[in-house]
Amino acid sequence: MGQVTGHVGRQVLGWALVVLGVAALILPGPGLLLLAAGLVVLSQEYEWAARRVEPVRTKGLEVAKGSVRTWWTIMISALMALMVIAIGVVWGIQPPPPSWWPLRRWWLPGGWGTGSSLIGSGLIALGLLTYCYRRFRRGDAHQIPSGRSRTYSA
Repeated sequence: MGQVTGHVGRQVLGWALVVLGVAALILPGPGLLLLAAGLVVLSQEYEWAARRVEPVRTKGLEVAKGSVRTWWTIMISALMALMVIAIGVVWGIQPPPPSWWPLRRWWLPGGWGTGSSLIGSGLIALGLLTYCYRRFRRGDAHQIPSGRSRTYSA
């Protein structure tokens, strides 16, 4: 009984993450991250999913390493994540539209539902940026300050 429950639970979780990921590709949210997480969960149950995890993982690590290659990219990524969080807060508060806004009725629809999704996305982005920095930049003695790397042979 416990194995069946675990099997069904993994399938439900995996497919829920996939569906939420697809929705978050259109709506504000970490769509690709949710899709990848769903694929990882489903890879424990299905061979077709397991075959697709490794290429996604490899490409993800390659992109993650590139995201912290230079201080410039780190700063821009952090500022963009903070901007998404700030937009989420403004979206949640829903201040009155500015006088120049032509569509009075279409000003920040959604409230805290959309705002919290944006805030969560920004926090996830900051967390991933921190993870990438720690994994790929910290303690790298061969890293040049400009971001270019040198290979030293012993």
